Amino acid sequence: MTRLNLMLLLAVLASAMYLVHTQYQSRRLVTELDRAQNEAARLEVENERLQAERRAQATPLRVERLAKERLQMRPATAAITQYVTYKGAESAR
Repeated sequence: MTRLNLMLLLAVLASAMYLVHTQYQSRRLVTELDRAQNEAARLEVENERLQAERRAQATPLRVERLAKERLQMRPATAAITQYVTYKGAESAR
């Protein structure tokens, strides 16, 4: 009888230890999942901010202003346009 009680006690202890281990793993995974979801939400907000910033950087008015100021570009007019002709193009027709 004592042997049976000892076996049952060991089975209960092993079961309890397995239950504690399983609960610990479950809590650890839930915490890890929560961190991953928070990181995903943070990255989503950052992505939306960067997309808005990209759209703001690419407005036609800003591009035109930068072309004038930094690149010293100006609109093409007939007075400054030079046409180049290729002599071989006429004989190809």
